[in-house]
Amino acid sequence: MSDRTDKPVSNTLIRETILAQTGERGTAKSICPSEVARALATEWQGLMSRVRREAVVLMQEGAIDILRKGKPVPAEEVRGVIRLRRRAAPQD
Repeated sequence: MSDRTDKPVSNTLIRETILAQTGERGTAKSICPSEVARALATEWQGLMSRVRREAVVLMQEGAIDILRKGKPVPAEEVRGVIRLRRRAAPQD
């Protein structure tokens, strides 16, 4: 997304942006949460906690993985440096 704004950003828009960016990268690559925040606002630092919180929601819904040191972590271990990756569809 290139339409950066400093208007209020909804949680839905944050989730949509996470899904769009992780979808562009595919299941083999990840994004930094700051990429999402930077896409949404010029003053992006204040969005970081919300981006991380919405990433946890998407992880719990099964849409993405949250990675620490390249490995998926459960919600209770989401802290420090993380990356976001689109979760691969289950194989039948």
